[in-house]
Amino acid sequence: MMKMIIAVIRPEKFEQVEKALTEKGFPAMTVSEVRGRGEQKGIALQSRGGLVTVDLIPKIRIEMAVSATFAETVVQIIREAARTGRIGDGKVFVLPLDMAAKVRTEEVNI
Repeated sequence: MMKMIIAVIRPEKFEQVEKALTEKGFPAMTVSEVRGRGEQKGIALQSRGGLVTVDLIPKIRIEMAVSATFAETVVQIIREAARTGRIGDGKVFVLPLDMAAKVRTEEVNI
């Protein structure tokens, strides 16, 4: 059984998360630059013309397919490395993954 882990984190924490995952034996990931908002519903920035509201905050999305055996471990590694203790640290989602197939070797993991 496999799990798809999707983590949305602060961009400035990505290097720490990547290093922690790699050191613990989980180097394979897909990374995207995304924008979104959560509880903070955006931020207000002071500009020359007054307050400017930024609704969508830049984030990093990490996707990893892992064995169900390691899912909790990977989630814990991400949470520890990405945490600042402030609103906007991100979120980690764990989904069931029915199948993963390698294109080059035709290997299938179910």
